[in-house]
Amino acid sequence: MNTAAAPDLPGLTIAALYRDHHGWLSGWLRRKLGNRFDAADLAQDTFLRVLAARNATAIEEPRKYLATVANGLVVDRFRRLSIEQAWLDTLAARPEPVAVSPETRALILETLVAIDRMLDELGPRAREIFLLAQFEGLTYAAIGERLGISLTTVKKHLARALTQCLILAEGC
Repeated sequence: MNTAAAPDLPGLTIAALYRDHHGWLSGWLRRKLGNRFDAADLAQDTFLRVLAARNATAIEEPRKYLATVANGLVVDRFRRLSIEQAWLDTLAARPEPVAVSPETRALILETLVAIDRMLDELGPRAREIFLLAQFEGLTYAAIGERLGISLTTVKKHLARALTQCLILAEGC
């Protein structure tokens, strides 16, 4: 590795990491997103995440590390945009126009993103059980029958999902 491009890692600081890799990261994000403004925002967010982690001295491959953090932020951004578009599509499909204030819209989107993140953390089986119970209104027995699992398993996974919902609600 070129020592001019990569600083002496034991003495690596956030300032050195930023100085040496911000331009590269911004360019990488610009190519990935096709938009320099979003790329600049996500590059800053990436360095904020690194700063919050406070482990710059432990980074052995700065560009690989920064790309991994930035890629996670890109995925979060696209997920948020997808959720926002689904919500806007739902509003557009309603029979009467609904005027929503920017503050309410931001709160709704924030809540939807938090719910999506919570569901993503559940794991596929618990997520499926939760969605069948909440959105299709199936009973525990009907869920067990549909998925070919025991009633005890349904209860266990649904309890985990509902606990996550309560934790999410307490954080709001």
